[in-house]
Amino acid sequence: MPPSSDTFGRPEKKPQPRSGRKRGRQPGTDGSGLAMTDKPDATEDHVPAACSGCGRTLEQGDSVGFERRQVRDIPLSTVKITEHRAHRCRCACGTVTAQPMPEQIAGSPSSYGPNLRALAVYLLVFQHIPVERTAQLIKDVTGAEVSTGWVASLLGEAAGLVADSVNLIRALLVMGHVLHADETTTRIGSVRRWLHVACTDLLTLLHLAPRSRAGADAGGVLPNYRGVLVHDSLSLYAGYPHCAHQLCGAHLIRELTAAEEDFPHQRWHQQIRWTLAGLNTQAMRVRAGEIGEITPEALLLHLDAFHQGITVGLSEHPRAPGRKQSPARNLLERLRDQAHSILRFADDPLHVPFTNNCGERALRPVKTQLKISGCHQSEHGATAWLTVRSYLDSARKHGLSAFEAIHRAFTGNLWMPPIEQAA
Repeated sequence: MPPSSDTFGRPEKKPQPRSGRKRGRQPGTDGSGLAMTDKPDATEDHVPAACSGCGRTLEQGDSVGFERRQVRDIPLSTVKITEHRAHRCRCACGTVTAQPMPEQIAGSPSSYGPNLRALAVYLLVFQHIPVERTAQLIKDVTGAEVSTGWVASLLGEAAGLVADSVNLIRALLVMGHVLHADETTTRIGSVRRWLHVACTDLLTLLHLAPRSRAGADAGGVLPNYRGVLVHDSLSLYAGYPHCAHQLCGAHLIRELTAAEEDFPHQRWHQQIRWTLAGLNTQAMRVRAGEIGEITPEALLLHLDAFHQGITVGLSEHPRAPGRKQSPARNLLERLRDQAHSILRFADDPLHVPFTNNCGERALRPVKTQLKISGCHQSEHGATAWLTVRSYLDSARKHGLSAFEAIHRAFTGNLWMPPIEQAA
C-alpha cells in the first residue's frame, strides 16, 4: 500500500494549536467588491412624480442631478424553439439542388440544441449533479422537460466530441519534462475500481484501469515517458526505468511525523524531516526568484544531515531475521536506497516539485463525484465521465471556463491544447 495509507501506527489526532486569530477575514487583507462600470447595458431613470414642496408634477427635464446604483442580474432563461428549413431549389436548367442541414442539428425532426446539451454535461461532469437532478434543474430553470435517459446519453456523446483533444493531451504529456502520476478508487455499481491520472500544471488525463503496471500503461503515457515522473512510493512506478523519478516529499514527511509519534525518544526522524523541509524551502525561494540556486554550502549541509539521520536510524532499527521488516526499518531503507529519487527536486528546483500535489489535486473531483452523485452505473459511463473531465480540467488550466470548453465541443469549435507547451 502507498505510504499515505500504510504508515506507522496511527495514534489519536492531537488538537491543533490555535493561532490566536479571529475567524473570517483578517485585518489588512485585500478585499473585493463590485466596481461600477461606465458602460452599463441598460439604464432606468427614476424621477419623482411630484414636488414635495408645492405638489407640481415633475419630469426628467427638471432633473438637477442623480444618484447612481448598478445592479447585476441574469435574464430568466426559457427554451427558444427554432425551426430550420433546408430548401430545395430548382435551377432554370431543371436541376434541383438540396441544401443540407447544419452539422450540429440532429437527424430527428425535433431535438435539443448545443446550448442545452452543453449545460447538461457541465452539470453532470463539472458540478457533479446526478442525472435525475440535472434533468429536474434544467426543467425548473429553462422549461425544457428533458428525460433522464437523454441526459445520461450525453456523456457518451460528449466523450466522442472531445476525443481529438484528449488524444493530443496524451501525446503532449508524453513529451513533457515533468509528469505527475497518482491513482485512487471509484465505484461502478457496487464494485470498487481503480483509476489513474497523469498530469502537469497544464494538462490532465484520467483513465480507468486496475492498480497495476499494466493498468498504468493503459493510459498510453507512462510506457513512452522519458522525463521526470513525480509519484508516491507505490511499487508499480519502479517499473519505469527509462524515466527519472521524484518521490512525493509530502508522503515522506507524513511517514516521518508518524515515526516521531511512535518513537518520541529518538531523533533521526526529526533530523531527516528538517532536511527535507529545509531543502524544500530553498527550492521554493529559487522558484520565487529570491535566490538563483541552492548554494553548494546549503546543499552539502542538508545532504550530510539527511544521510547522517538515516545512518542513526538504521542503527536504532536493525534488520530482523527474514524478509518482513518493521515499518521504521522499511522507511529508512527506502530513504537510503532511493535517496537520489527523493532529493532530485534539489538538483532542479525550477522544474521538479517536492510534492505530488498536482496529481492529488487532479483526483479530488473523482472523490467529489462519489460523495455527491454516488457510483457510476456502468464502465462505459465512468470512462466517458473521465474523458470529459480530462478535457475540462485541461481547458481550465489554460484559462477557459468549464462551460465554455464543453460548449465549444458541442458547437464544432473544439478546444485543443497548444503544442508549444511540451517544450
